Amino acid sequence: MNCITTFTGKHFDPLAPEAEAIDIRDIAHALSLICRGNGHVKTFFSVGQHCIRCALEARARGYSERIALACLLHDASECYLSDVPSPFKKSLPDYQEAEEKLLHMIFEKFLGTVLTREEEEKVKEIDKDTLYFDLRELLGEKMDREEPQMKYAFSYQVLPFETVEKEYLELFYSYRNLGIFRSGES
Repeated sequence: MNCITTFTGKHFDPLAPEAEAIDIRDIAHALSLICRGNGHVKTFFSVGQHCIRCALEARARGYSERIALACLLHDASECYLSDVPSPFKKSLPDYQEAEEKLLHMIFEKFLGTVLTREEEEKVKEIDKDTLYFDLRELLGEKMDREEPQMKYAFSYQVLPFETVEKEYLELFYSYRNLGIFRSGES
């Protein structure tokens, strides 16, 4: 069997994913426990916290709820594939292909469609801007670019994974009330 067992007990094949097996509860739980920077940080900071920050920054910039939700979900494939450091990921074309396929499936499930080029650019811009501060605050790295102007005040406080998981789900479900989900999606 080429499957992982998820938090909710599903058997999920990351290389042959099925949309009905994708569960937001698995995403929120796993991302709250995966550390940014492959664990090479001064203190624990989860991928879930990073995604929450990206979603809140999108709203603070006045972007649509759809863009904010895309920001929340932009690393969701990592709950099934793990977080591979960017320098290494660039040498793994099969991984990149699997990640893109899974992320598109996640966007289609929770947004109804994949992102447009313009939407994708906005998500990448926010991800890149938050990475600037993640590298500075979590690793002490000095970036050779101008400091981006962030609209949302955010801290790097260490939070219990349960708190991050709950906040991730609350943020996710707050968009459900805005009508951007297809009915029946978990």
